[in-house]
Amino acid sequence: MLKKEIQELIDKGEMLPLMEEFYTIQGEGAHTGTAAYFIRIGGCDVGCHWCDVKESWDANLHPPTHTDTIVENTSKYAKTVVITGGEPLMWNLDYITSQLQEKGIKTHIETSGAYDFSGTWDWFCLSPKKNKLPLKRSYEEANELKMIIHNKNDFQFAEEQAKKVGEKCNLFLQPEWSKKEKMTPLIIDYVMNNPKWRISLQTHKYLNIP
Repeated sequence: MLKKEIQELIDKGEMLPLMEEFYTIQGEGAHTGTAAYFIRIGGCDVGCHWCDVKESWDANLHPPTHTDTIVENTSKYAKTVVITGGEPLMWNLDYITSQLQEKGIKTHIETSGAYDFSGTWDWFCLSPKKNKLPLKRSYEEANELKMIIHNKNDFQFAEEQAKKVGEKCNLFLQPEWSKKEKMTPLIIDYVMNNPKWRISLQTHKYLNIP
């Protein structure tokens, strides 16, 4: 397929730079412990220094894959899909979510919210990053706010972000994995003093699953 034709399909969301896809147990946030099919899309310029999937950053490393093929793979396994990255909103997600929902598959996203909104979502998990803040629409759509706590200053950032989401948004504090021994006790104390928050742990890492 010619490069121009591929780019046109990518622009329409009919091809996406797929990094990986796998069926597993959701490890974080409001749906922890539930089965889900994960679609990880390549490409991200948010640049979190503690990111545990830095290999996702360069979209050119991940070949454009027909979205219909991804949807077909998903439908063999799961009734819930989580689209993540990288930064999935770098791409047009209208087509993939419409195709998944036509098959009765619930669509979840995990995003920094720093790019234009696309897609139709049953669950919108917003995880803001200091160096590239979410756009207004993402705050409005968020069902879940997941704040990564890497140091003490992140608690203040979490509170600033919590003021921007709706009243029904679930609020989570999650220790950054490499700092979990130091930060988890602080998060426990913080949540006990500020019970609007809940604790999210990366349980999939404790379970040694993807």
